[in-house]
Amino acid sequence: MQHAVLPPTPTGRGLTVERLSRFEDGADLSALVWRAGPGWRMVSSAVLGGGLGERLWVLNAQVHHGYRRVDPAEHLKELAAAAGLAGDGVGLMTAANVEAHTRADDGGVEAVVTAGIEVRGWAAAPAISATAGPRAFAPGTINVVAAVPVPLSDAALVNAVATAVEAKVQALVEAGLDCSGTPTDAICVASRVPRPGEEPHSFAGPRSLWGARLARAVHGAVLDAVT
Repeated sequence: MQHAVLPPTPTGRGLTVERLSRFEDGADLSALVWRAGPGWRMVSSAVLGGGLGERLWVLNAQVHHGYRRVDPAEHLKELAAAAGLAGDGVGLMTAANVEAHTRADDGGVEAVVTAGIEVRGWAAAPAISATAGPRAFAPGTINVVAAVPVPLSDAALVNAVATAVEAKVQALVEAGLDCSGTPTDAICVASRVPRPGEEPHSFAGPRSLWGARLARAVHGAVLDAVT
C-alpha cells in the first residue's frame, strides 16, 4: 500500500491538512492528515484514539462504499503507520470523498469537514428490533475536525462537542435536509495544552467566546459541504 503526499492546504494557522492517496479494494482512495504535533488535547468519538487526551495527529480516511472489514481500528492503525504517523492520534473513517472537504474559520477557530449524506436521518429514530442481529460497521459520513487555539478544560471540551454538533444540525436544517446527521457521524475537537500558569477556559457553549467561534466555523464548513 503506497501513499503519495500532496502539498498541504495552506491555512496560515494550526489546522493544516495533507491529502494522502492509496489503492485499496480495487479503488483509488484518499485520506486527510493533520500532523498537529505536541501541544494539543483532543476529545473525539473516533473509532481510533477516541475519548479525551493529548494527541499528535488526526487521520480521516476514505474507505470503499460497502466497507466490510470488522476491525476498523486496526485498519486505521495500518493506514497511520503507512503515513508515518507515530504516537497517539485520532483515526476517523468515511465513505465520502475526502478530496471534497470543506473548511471554515472564525476568530482563530478552524474546522474541516467531510460529508456524505446519502444515509441520513434524525437522532431520535424508532428502536431497532433486538432480533435484527448485529449490524456491520458502517463508515461515518459526516466527520468534523475542529481546532481551538486556546486551552479548554475537560468540561469545556465536552461542551465544545455539544456546541459543534448543534452547529452541524443547524447547517443541515438550513440546507433543507430533513435530518440531524447520519447514523455514524464522528467528531474531533482539539484545544491547546495550557502553558505553565495558564488557566484553561471553562466554557465552550454557543454563547461563550470560543464556543461561539467554534459554532460559526463548524456551521460554515458543514453548510458548504452539503450544499
